[in-house]
Amino acid sequence: MQPVASQNQKLTNLDKPEKSKLKFNPFLPEFLADPYPIYARLRTEDPVHISPLGIWIISRYTDVVQALHDPRLSSAQSQISRYSRQQATPSPVVSLSSKCLFFRDPPDHTRLRRLVSKAFNARVIEEMRSHIVNFVNELLDRVEGAGTMDIIADFCRPLPVKTISELLGIPEVDRSQLKQWSHWLAHIFDPMKASNLGEEIDQAVLAFRDYLIDLIAERRQHPQKDLISALIQARDEQDKLTEDELLVTCMLLFASGEETTVNLIGNSMLSLLRHPDQLENLKENPSLIQSAVEELLRYESPLQICGRTAVSNLEIGGKTIRKDVPVFLLLGSANRDPAQFPEPDRLDLARPNNRHLAFGDGIHYCLGSSLARIQGQIAINTLIQRLPTLQLQTDKLEWQGNIFLRGLQALPVTFTKRG
Repeated sequence: MQPVASQNQKLTNLDKPEKSKLKFNPFLPEFLADPYPIYARLRTEDPVHISPLGIWIISRYTDVVQALHDPRLSSAQSQISRYSRQQATPSPVVSLSSKCLFFRDPPDHTRLRRLVSKAFNARVIEEMRSHIVNFVNELLDRVEGAGTMDIIADFCRPLPVKTISELLGIPEVDRSQLKQWSHWLAHIFDPMKASNLGEEIDQAVLAFRDYLIDLIAERRQHPQKDLISALIQARDEQDKLTEDELLVTCMLLFASGEETTVNLIGNSMLSLLRHPDQLENLKENPSLIQSAVEELLRYESPLQICGRTAVSNLEIGGKTIRKDVPVFLLLGSANRDPAQFPEPDRLDLARPNNRHLAFGDGIHYCLGSSLARIQGQIAINTLIQRLPTLQLQTDKLEWQGNIFLRGLQALPVTFTKRG
């Protein structure tokens, strides 16, 4: 007969719920709503994890940094390139993506980035500051008398379209149409959807391309003080951008520039509204804005996942990743790693040594990061100063279904009417 103590121990064990086996599935609604508990489990239980889909998942900061710098992990051989090769006639958006700077490796990537950087440089970006201030105030002028707005639709989405249109030299009359096209272009950053894109998306991409072909031809004949003209004139010795490279670069600026900035500002405002002590601190100390934006980027990163594919066998975190296997680098998890960031789940706008990975790292570090930062700094500071009584209208918020880009569908707020 078993001892009573042993029987009691068995009953106690039955009472304890067994911890579920860790499986990374980024498509689950609960993950899209809040990925951070799963990220924490990955970092602790299985930091280099093979998912049920056969994709390696890298979640710790040091491992993600190593992977971002490893030439054996290719952007050119990512999922979107695979889909392109599998299609007899690739869709326009997949064809576009395969030529994009994000999905190229050296030496092609090195050459393209060098040429684009000659035109899209620090001076050009800094000259946009006064335009951004005007755009932000113009958008707030429209809503301040209403007492309510959707921060995403009324503020975040129009701002980067205005900024990038001004940067490229897009005529004012065409900007509303480009806003619609650039929204569809964001699908190039969701490779899982790229193999089965709808006809409507393809038509938008083709229409955007045709529009830019005409505009580039006009700028060749009549150069202006805008980025399109500067890209046409960019030279590296005898090298210059081809017509296709010009088109893809302009389209990429719209697609990546819009989504990154929308999500940066939207996610940041949600974080601040949910942390009223930090929001009040920033209102009282607007000079804190640069540090604040870095922390907001870390805390709720617009880009959560970078996709790569191994072009040869390599080892990360003691595990061997075989050639041709896809890899997901979890930037959002790396930015919450307690080994790198003390108290990573605490929002601290004055956090020191904030070497987050919100814009990636290595050769693919985001080319437009400075422009996104300037827009974020001006937009957030101006918004909270002009509408100091902002409050969430509801806590029931829906996140976009894109597993790579984290952003809200809407952010309804109320505030005291002005004017």
